[in-house]
Amino acid sequence: MTGWIEATLGAAFLAGLAGGAHCAAMCGGLVGIASGARARELSRRAWWQRALAYNAGRISSYVAAGALTGALGAAGLSLRGTPHVQQILLALMSGALIVLGAYIGGFAPLVRTIESAGAVLWRRIEPHSRRFLPADSAPRAFGLGMVWGWLPCGMVYAVLVAALAAADPRHGALLMLAFGIGTLPNLLAIGASFGYVAKLARSRLARTVFAVLIVGVGVFGMFMATQPAAHASEAASHVAPGTDFMSGLR
Repeated sequence: MTGWIEATLGAAFLAGLAGGAHCAAMCGGLVGIASGARARELSRRAWWQRALAYNAGRISSYVAAGALTGALGAAGLSLRGTPHVQQILLALMSGALIVLGAYIGGFAPLVRTIESAGAVLWRRIEPHSRRFLPADSAPRAFGLGMVWGWLPCGMVYAVLVAALAAADPRHGALLMLAFGIGTLPNLLAIGASFGYVAKLARSRLARTVFAVLIVGVGVFGMFMATQPAAHASEAASHVAPGTDFMSGLR
């Protein structure tokens, strides 16, 4: 299906942008720590270096997790790469987008409740962040961001489900990269100059529009998963003989 990758990447970016209030609540304090305990005393250049380094580390962890889950999905697909399994993966990805869009629209507390699923792993990872404190340099801020990129987050988990269902490490990494970039304006707005963008992303109208767009992508993907005959001829025109169904979607 032509444009499916672009549509899912756009949905992931909008999810990160519209979910900024949630991200700022969870990571905002860390941005402050990474920028310096007394951020007002830092030069503007030093503030930017630390803030960008922290977020680069955080997004690097997202990308690594996306590539890993995408590879796991690809491994599972190679074992049972039947059209039936491929349709289930597409439905799973679409369902994850629908849940994300519903959360952004204010209709799905499920995204927040699943954050507890990663609590066990996080208890093992979090102590490693202490070696980067105080984050008084860009390298230390980057390291702190890499550790805190694994902080349990329902929105991250939802995008990771989409990355898993993509069954492609590259697509999975790109999904998480798009999501991570989408979160940047809200996090950098904490004491910086992206306040207008962050305010726009948090407005009710913008969140509703973003939610509709994301859910729309998910619903369309769900339709394609449940009605494969509707696009079989189109997929065939883009896929060489012997190539699987998911490759046709890419």
